[in-house]
Parts: sequence; structure tokens; C-alpha cells
Amino acid sequence: MNSVSFRREREATWVELELLVARIEKEGLPALPPDDVGRLPVLYRATLSSLSVARAISLDANLLAYLEALAARAYVVTYGVKRSPVDAAVRLLRHDFPAAVRAARMKVALSALLLALGVVTGGMLTTRDPSRFYALVSESSAQGRGPSSSTEELRNVLYHRPSAASLLSAFAMFLFTHNALVGMTCFATGFAAGVPTILLLFQNGLMLGAFAALYTERGLALEFWAWILPHGITELLAVVLCGAAGLALADALLHPGRHTRRRALALQGRAAAVIVIGSVAMFLLAGLVEGIFRQVVQGVHLRLLVALLSAVAWPLYFLRSPEAAGTP
Repeated sequence: MNSVSFRREREATWVELELLVARIEKEGLPALPPDDVGRLPVLYRATLSSLSVARAISLDANLLAYLEALAARAYVVTYGVKRSPVDAAVRLLRHDFPAAVRAARMKVALSALLLALGVVTGGMLTTRDPSRFYALVSESSAQGRGPSSSTEELRNVLYHRPSAASLLSAFAMFLFTHNALVGMTCFATGFAAGVPTILLLFQNGLMLGAFAALYTERGLALEFWAWILPHGITELLAVVLCGAAGLALADALLHPGRHTRRRALALQGRAAAVIVIGSVAMFLLAGLVEGIFRQVVQGVHLRLLVALLSAVAWPLYFLRSPEAAGTP
């Protein structure tokens, strides 16, 4: 078969596909009538078949180059991303993220339990022996606070009002230090059978429990939780979700089921990645509250009101049905 006869037999398909591709590139897929949309994948597969034959029988280079270019353009308009980045982000936050969290609810519950156990354990250990505070809280996290601090020094931290210029640095410090790092690490270490994920969640809880016991012993429990919870509910929930994503990877590694471990990790990894991406948005929101709201608003009751609103809003967000959210 020579190039002339090959082209004569199949060229009508290529021309039709090229016209459709050019129209989509110019006007977008919605501009096509339904019949042409249905024809698009058929013509694309026929062109791929022509390209395969042309390569097999070594037809001339110009024809091969034309078919390769046409096939590449057709692939983009047929199977490429149709949504704008904004539309994709909206869909992720409105549908994909809460749906992925609901699907991983058992792992989310386990992750939350591990964190809660750490809080209770850290609180009990510090209450029984205040010197254990230093074993549970690193020097960088303590920032000079501890059993040796005076009650007034501990209180001043809760009501410290920084200068306007330092608000942004407080926000940046949150984004790039402890809790964001813990969240990402909880996810990434899921590949190590989940053991580091479990330890990180428990350790994070130990530290929070130790601080809570320290402030409670000084009669500052209400002020402490009013200081922590406005951003902490969002922040700790994001850590829990990252931990759940790490546990999902561990589950795929240890219990691949009918799939190979590589395939199971790939399947679980997609859903886990959606949870982590959504959690990053939660870290950003918590950072805004921590870096700006908490520093500006000093009233305990207003702080607790914001914490209460967060505690109500997040379950509503994650538990609402896709139909209620208006998703397709």
C-alpha cells in the first residue's frame, strides 16, 4: 500500500476530525452540536488506527508527521481537562473533598481517636508530674513557657497583641512550621505502614494535652481554650484528615485485597491526595484566624463564639449530601 492509496481511503476521516478539532480549539466544546460531540471520539480512534498502520508499513514521513500532530490535538480536545482551574477548584471544595472525607470516615475516626488519646495522656502525665511537660513539649514549641513560668507570663501569651507589621509573620510562621509540617508528614509517612503516622498524631496530642494541663493548673483553662480553639478546630481537623490520608496509604499497602500493592496504592492515593489538597486549604484558613483574628480579638466570649461556629460548620460541610451541595 502506498501513501497515495492509503490517504485516498482514509483522508475523509482525518479532514472531518481536523475540522472538529479546529472548531473546538476556537470556540470550545460546547459549540459543537450533540451529533458532532458523539462523532469526536470515533474519529479520534479511527485516526489513531491510521497512524498505527502508517507506522507499521513505514509510509512517508510527512504523512506520519501530519497524523501524529492531528492525533495529539484531538487527544487534548477529546480527553484533556475541560474545566478551568477555578472550576476545578470549586468542584474539589464543593464535592470531591467532602466526598473523599466521607468515604474515609473510619480512618478519619481512627486518626481523631489517636490525637484525642494523645491529648488525654499528655494532660494526665503533666498533671501528675509538671516536670514531664519538658519531655512532651519541645523547646521550640514551648517558646519559654513551662511549669517554671509565672501565671502572669502564661496569661500574657494569651492576650498578646502584636504590631500590625508582625501579623503577616505570625500567619507565615503558622503556614510553614509545626502543624502544617505535621499534617504533611502524617500523610507522607503512610507509606511506612502507617506507624510514623500513628506516632505523629499521638505526639501532637501529647503536646496539646501538656499545654492544656499547664494552663488549667494555673486557673487559665477557659482563656487557654478560647485562645486555641478558634483556629485550632480547623487546624487540628486538617491534621486529623492528613493522618487519615496517611492511614489510607498504609491500609492499601498492608491490605491490597484483589489488587497488587502498587495498584492499591494508586487507587487509594488518588482519594488521599484529594483529602490532603483540601486540608491545605484548611491550614490556610486556620492560619488567617491564628495570624490575624486571634491577635486582634481579645475577648474570651467572642473567641469561643468563633470556635463554636467552626465546630458546627465543619460537620455540616463534610456531612451534607452532594444533592444539597448542588453538585452534578
